[in-house]
Amino acid sequence: MNAQLQPGKIQSTLPEYKHVLLAVDSSDHSNRSLLDAMALASLWAADITGTHVYAAKLHDLRFRQMEGGLPEQFREEDELERQRDVHDDLITRGLSIITDSYLDHSERQCQEASLVFTRCSLEGKNYRELARETNSGRHDLLVMGALGLGAIQGSRVGTVCQRVVRRSDIDTLVIKQPERAIADGPIVVAIDGSQKAYGGLLTAFSLSREWQVPVKVVAAFDPYFHYVAFNRIADVLSEEAGKVFRFQEQEKLHEEIIDSGLAKIYQGHLDVAQSIADEHAMDIETRLLDGKPHDAIEKYLKEVNPSLLVIGKLGIHADTELDIGGTAENLLYNTDCALLFSQREFQPRIDLLAETTTSWTTQAEEHMKNVPEFVRGMARMAILRYAQEKGHTVITERIVEDATAQLCPGHAKQAMAEIVAAHDAGEHEKKPIEELLMRWSHGATTLLLTVDDLSLRGNLSMRAEKKARQENSATVERVHIAPFIDSPESDNEAAPFHWQAAALARLACVPEGFMRDTSQQHIEEYARTLHTSDVSLKVAEAGLQQAREAMMTSGTCPMGHSPAKKPATETTLHWTDAAQTRMQKVPAGFMRDLTRQRIETFAQRKGAMEITPELIDEKYHEWSEGSEKQQRLLTWNDTALQRIERIPDFVRGMVIKEVERCAHEQGSDTVTPEILGQAMSSWEGMGAFHSEANPDLYKD
Repeated sequence: MNAQLQPGKIQSTLPEYKHVLLAVDSSDHSNRSLLDAMALASLWAADITGTHVYAAKLHDLRFRQMEGGLPEQFREEDELERQRDVHDDLITRGLSIITDSYLDHSERQCQEASLVFTRCSLEGKNYRELARETNSGRHDLLVMGALGLGAIQGSRVGTVCQRVVRRSDIDTLVIKQPERAIADGPIVVAIDGSQKAYGGLLTAFSLSREWQVPVKVVAAFDPYFHYVAFNRIADVLSEEAGKVFRFQEQEKLHEEIIDSGLAKIYQGHLDVAQSIADEHAMDIETRLLDGKPHDAIEKYLKEVNPSLLVIGKLGIHADTELDIGGTAENLLYNTDCALLFSQREFQPRIDLLAETTTSWTTQAEEHMKNVPEFVRGMARMAILRYAQEKGHTVITERIVEDATAQLCPGHAKQAMAEIVAAHDAGEHEKKPIEELLMRWSHGATTLLLTVDDLSLRGNLSMRAEKKARQENSATVERVHIAPFIDSPESDNEAAPFHWQAAALARLACVPEGFMRDTSQQHIEEYARTLHTSDVSLKVAEAGLQQAREAMMTSGTCPMGHSPAKKPATETTLHWTDAAQTRMQKVPAGFMRDLTRQRIETFAQRKGAMEITPELIDEKYHEWSEGSEKQQRLLTWNDTALQRIERIPDFVRGMVIKEVERCAHEQGSDTVTPEILGQAMSSWEGMGAFHSEANPDLYKD
């Protein structure tokens, strides 16, 4: 079948292979290649051409190069000529016999399966002759093993396979698992909007229909690269150049375009794939992946364990001189399953109709010149689809602007205009450096430090920060850096921990709720640094101590605020040893200081001169009763609600009451993070959880 499929039409019949070229050398990978080639040929009564390349001339050259080292008796001219003739005859006939034996085996197997088999012995440089035969026009599929007889431990792809895949002009199937048939399934197809990717999709449908195995379609895009690139640019800009470049404003706009626009484009590729599947009555599963494309696809493959990956040999960004795409090349080296590199092309119907029925005005073409060249092709395709959906046959500048606004949430052009106007008016002031830097948790930092390469560490840290920002997190956690690091540390991220009884008993001493959950997290993070999943009492105590030290160093409380200031005068109340021990169960810092102050106020109100565990229990009970009675009366947005859930159960209700009081004073019927922050700042200043004695506390 021709490599070019019928463009823009529903394919009544899916593509087939009729002429299969099989590279053989009797290795394990070659033997599996034979079985898979026969399985493919059986589907469509295709013929198989078996080929092996031997290098008689190369051996002859090597013999002549070694003649100078022959023993004296072989250097007589007559004897030397005789040795040359003997060597030539033995090598030529010997290598030919080996080739014939390889082909004999393949031929017998095909005859038993009633398949047409043709022998093809080639002499010369292996990769060159195999590539020449592959591109002869007599075949529509090449099947070969990733490794041959020269494989050693650790080999992933042989040099012959690498070179031939690069030079092949037809679909090429590379076998990488000698013990597994490609018909086992499932089949994964990676698409990027290119015609070769969609051509491969149709091939996958054809195989799936014959073998009754599922097809999973993925599209991967990298929103993190631009964040890394922008930060690298910022590092080298002079102050004057930075003002002209307007780095912070451009980064914000660019993120809006890349994060949402690019994601929509690649989701669009999946939507097109779903439409093609619907036309052929095929069931598929689609997944949008984010990250470096080859890395994201590799991780997905480990998750689903397919028998075959289908990918276009060249992608959407390929130029005329490129022999293989970067993603395809990386996957050739790194995947475990077989790979089918698609050269067949198919242009989905919606794009063809848009291209053939739609014209562009001069102004629209000029407007497109403002789009960066490396994304212009994708942007043009997206605008064509937008015009097609709206029924336009002529694309004007206004349509380009409307399509751009839809692709880029927040109306990118208007946003940029406002940014520029504000900058020119002097309203944009450079933020303090501490506001631009993101905090890293101890666990995230520990995992990042497992990367020895400093330059790589820098790039990965920025990718993690980007991921944290996407999730509206003010702190980079382990979950943000782990996807970018392939190490035992990250592999153990979800590994279950075994808690010894003594350690569990120690954890149970921490107040239930946020405090206990946070303590458990710190202990397990500490255990990871020791490369152990066994949590003993010693590990638990050390983890808690490290958490206390970190809290004292950073000066933050569980809600993200600084510790309250202690009273100027020391208390005259006496704390019993048992009460002091009881207070150690409250996390050090803001929570312990504030709890201590409230207990002392409670004691003074009762006229007590000594604080005992019983008095502490009485105060806890009072808090608990008040909290249980208090319900939320106002609307809370998700972020504020998440933050309030971190407050221990026995005081959460009282905190809710005070926060809603603050919102009421501000004239708001919704509790936002800003209102929550204002309330908490007020508490810190007065050293109390709430404000009965301060009626004007929340007023401007």
